[in-house]
Amino acid sequence: MRTVRARVTILVSSAVLSLTTLTGPAVAAPIPDATGTPAPAAPSVPQHVDARTKSTQPVYDYANAVRESVYVDTTMDTDSDGQDDVIAVDIVRPSETALAGVKIPVIMDASPYYSCCGRGNENEKKTYDADGAIQKMPLFYDNYFVPRGYAMVGVDILGTGRSTGCGDVGGKDEIQSVVDVIDWLNGRNTAHTADGRKVSASWTTGAVGMIGKSYDGTLANGVAATGVKGLKTIVPISAISSWYDYTRSGGVPYSDDYMPWLGGYVGHDSPACEEVRGELGDNDDDETGDYTAFWAERDYTKNASKVKASVFMTHGLSDYNVQTNHFSQWWSALSRNNVPRKLWLGLEDHVDPFEFRRDEWVDELHQWFDYWLQGLQNGVMKQPMVSVETTPDVWRNYRTWPAVNRPMPVPLAAGKLGAAGKGTVTVTDDPDLSEDDIVADPTEVIAGRQMFLSAPLTAPLRISGTPSVTLRLQSDSTTTPITARLVEYGDAARYSGVQRTGESTCEGSSTDYDDSCYYTVKKLTTQSDHGIVSRGWIDAAHSKSLSKPTPLTPGQWTTLTVPLRAQDQIIPKGRVVGLAITLSDTEWTTPNDTGATITIDTAQSHLNIPVTGGHLTAPQTQPQIKVQITTPTHRPNLHDPKN
Repeated sequence: MRTVRARVTILVSSAVLSLTTLTGPAVAAPIPDATGTPAPAAPSVPQHVDARTKSTQPVYDYANAVRESVYVDTTMDTDSDGQDDVIAVDIVRPSETALAGVKIPVIMDASPYYSCCGRGNENEKKTYDADGAIQKMPLFYDNYFVPRGYAMVGVDILGTGRSTGCGDVGGKDEIQSVVDVIDWLNGRNTAHTADGRKVSASWTTGAVGMIGKSYDGTLANGVAATGVKGLKTIVPISAISSWYDYTRSGGVPYSDDYMPWLGGYVGHDSPACEEVRGELGDNDDDETGDYTAFWAERDYTKNASKVKASVFMTHGLSDYNVQTNHFSQWWSALSRNNVPRKLWLGLEDHVDPFEFRRDEWVDELHQWFDYWLQGLQNGVMKQPMVSVETTPDVWRNYRTWPAVNRPMPVPLAAGKLGAAGKGTVTVTDDPDLSEDDIVADPTEVIAGRQMFLSAPLTAPLRISGTPSVTLRLQSDSTTTPITARLVEYGDAARYSGVQRTGESTCEGSSTDYDDSCYYTVKKLTTQSDHGIVSRGWIDAAHSKSLSKPTPLTPGQWTTLTVPLRAQDQIIPKGRVVGLAITLSDTEWTTPNDTGATITIDTAQSHLNIPVTGGHLTAPQTQPQIKVQITTPTHRPNLHDPKN
């Protein structure tokens, strides 16, 4: 049985609201676009806007909300049945604003998971009444925001749920299916009810904010990259920015046949859709690892210049499902195009901030949507741009991210990190080496691993940005996977996951069929003597180009860079930093094993590390480090993408 701790919320029943008071004489704040330019002011302030606090208030009756389901038209026939596909759209909105003729903005979660798998930590699915209209909308967004003058819209993307057609896993068809819905909300497209009656979205201002975790947030990124009019903001949570980088790293696949598998996991079970998924398998190039036109279509970073919406993204620094390079490259692309943006970085893995920082997250979302969708000048854009969780439940604010744009080169010597070396070291592929083997006993010689260690830090070291390793090497094979791990050694209580508690909090209004109460989680820590700071992989033949691999010439020197995953972490004084180089990695990737041996020229090789404060120096003598593997490690979770 749940123990409920409710947040205090004042809800004014529609029974005590006079429809003549739903609008007032004051002038509403203008809705800004992504450049910050105000739109023309609205003629009146809706009842749900408190001009004094510059925030929306829960004045509308959630139990009496309008709940409707419509089908938005497309010009696609992806299942080849001779009829254009339609997209199922479920809507919950205040009845009072509809009666008063007050137009309201939309919060949208477009997802493939509403029927197959559910949303959130409790795997909620949509449910419908006897007439087929939406009854329960997953997650808390409708419970919290509908009483505050928003419409909540849940979209079954192409080929999923009650929509027709066949999805193409992040491709142009899935993205277009969401664009078509935004076009309908802005009067540029048509829709109908289940019995064929045409229906318009005359109740909305057309201002849309998209939100969602994982695949849902990925769709928000992809739709924003089209520049569709009416999309004012997106809130991608642990979201993919490039499907190539989700399924592989520098030409090294993480798993085989992932794209057709995922299409079948979320999509319709029909011969037509099986054929579409067969084409996905033919195009995802697991054997070559090449970046092709197939992947370019699913690379949203290349179209960042089209983004007109503001972006509030969150990501876990321990996320090895959607790895941290996704937020970092998307953030960088948005920065280059001056997109208004905000970033939260938690210690967690693939976890929604609603779970680990609930009260602050709900309040921040409220301010964000009020500003971008309701036009309320509440100062949210004057707050710090970046918030980072430095230790469990301790957050620090920063002006921007990353803190360092030019990584510091740290030289390598045999066994040492921070001192220029001469000569060479060799690494021979050993696919049987586990990560536990690789990071344990870092001062010992282990075949298949080359370890470089720093002296104990004399001051705290903040790594903020994307590390990498530049290696001058020669190989006895035309290619080989190369794996790099950045490790910090020293006894500490480290984050190791989250666990559901028996306590709930209620974030908004509830009904018998759609409550707003959700279990909380607690963060777990494990005492251990080491932690992985970052990992990275590359196929050596893809080091010059992901599209056109260049085989190595055996015995000939070449220089390549292994990109590691973005990180923001403060390593305390006294810790030792290690860099481990191995070749194939059968735990985290599905490499094309070559059994190669590489020779590294240490004088021309270095770790590139973005740091503030302190520096890495080489040990005078070999540090004595013994490691007991006690920390649960975060393994990739690609085959459970909703989590």
